Amino acid sequence: MAKPLRLPGIEEQRVLDGLEVHLLLERQEQERWNQSIVQGHYLHNATLVGEQLRYAASYQGQWVALLGWSGAAWHLAAREAWIGWSEDQRRARLPFVAQNSRFLILADRAQFPNLGTRAMKLCLERLCADWLEQHGHPILALESFVDGQLFRGTIYKAANWLKLGPTAGFGRVAEDFYVAHDQPKQLWVRELHLKARQWLCAQTLPDSLRVYEQPLPCRCEHGPDPLASLRERFAQVSEFRKGQGKRHRIATVLSIAACAKLSGVIGGYSGSESCFGRVLQGVDRLEVEAITLTWQDAVLGPNTDPLVAIDGKTVKHGKVHLAGAISLPSHRCLGVEPVADKSNEIPATQKLIERAPILAGQMVSLDALHTQHKTVAQILYDKGADYLLPLAGNQESLLKTAQHLLPESVPPSGREAGGQPQPAGEARAGQPGSGTGATGSGRGGANRLSAPSERQGLQTRNRISGHQPGGG
Repeated sequence: MAKPLRLPGIEEQRVLDGLEVHLLLERQEQERWNQSIVQGHYLHNATLVGEQLRYAASYQGQWVALLGWSGAAWHLAAREAWIGWSEDQRRARLPFVAQNSRFLILADRAQFPNLGTRAMKLCLERLCADWLEQHGHPILALESFVDGQLFRGTIYKAANWLKLGPTAGFGRVAEDFYVAHDQPKQLWVRELHLKARQWLCAQTLPDSLRVYEQPLPCRCEHGPDPLASLRERFAQVSEFRKGQGKRHRIATVLSIAACAKLSGVIGGYSGSESCFGRVLQGVDRLEVEAITLTWQDAVLGPNTDPLVAIDGKTVKHGKVHLAGAISLPSHRCLGVEPVADKSNEIPATQKLIERAPILAGQMVSLDALHTQHKTVAQILYDKGADYLLPLAGNQESLLKTAQHLLPESVPPSGREAGGQPQPAGEARAGQPGSGTGATGSGRGGANRLSAPSERQGLQTRNRISGHQPGGG
């Protein structure tokens, strides 16, 4: 027999009518919220993951309930089935789902049994707008976990949430990596919009939501055979470790790391972190690079890219600075050289150019730091390639030389100097209309350097590969 409906008493109704929900943005309020959760919530933990919002429901200035929202769980089989989205859709649209991570009633629940439901209702009325303002995108659906041994989920049921069933009993400890904790919980979900699930599993989102969709991470496009051949090649890497305590072969460790990077994985590899650290730091980097580039050529075929880009980058979450070279538009890697301590990119880039498979006739692009005689000589005479270099305003003597020579004394390289003709109507990087600013380029004995872009009269005389700017 169903329980009779219990209507709020006069005192409880007065509290429900006067209840207000506030978004806590001040640091002092958030710290107070954290302390209250640690003291009163059964998890005794106020840490929220990812994007998050903290709310307090108050009556006449006194906090009576606390709610905390955070990013959604990475994988939930029951949730994925409820929404009906694909794996790619989940990756791109997961930010549209938020999780009610903490819910604490501070008032006497026996005296105010409907307070939790009213607090949840008021919070949901403003949650999407607050999320858009604070995190830059809306949310469409919600999830929450309830420990069935302690709670029945009555508040969620009364607030039109749907119980999907128990979880599998795993907890996330790293990105896409889980361990069993043998404490399954009830999974509750709710749509914030009537068409939320329809939109989340649709082939394309509505125009108003499409701008918030996350770009998909890169995926490995190679099948088992090419990847197996990479492992076979890694078996050639010299072993530097002693036999005692060695559990994994170098080829296995390098293959796992390579496949993870090809798939866009960040961390969470099988095996211990220290094992990967020892191997990646101990192997001969030039030996690994040579093997990897040889495998790359075998898989992709001959390099036909017209452009080589060389730039320096600092490793994320690390202090290692690297100079790297890739060919475009295929993004084929040509090599990486670490920048030595107390040094800069210039000598590292010159070492990289010396061994990188740069082909004759390719255009090598670098930033203004590398506008150096030795670097240009390597590109022109050692590699037989063209160069594309900016000329910065702080290089005064070189700038004066360029201003003196460019207007009349330096002819275009053209076909006579071995330069490659440019298709009619197309402007290479560095010419007016290409958007890259003032540059210098050259081939063989006819090298040209253009002045900064503010010198428009000089810039219009910049000539690349035998054509004047905009020439057809």
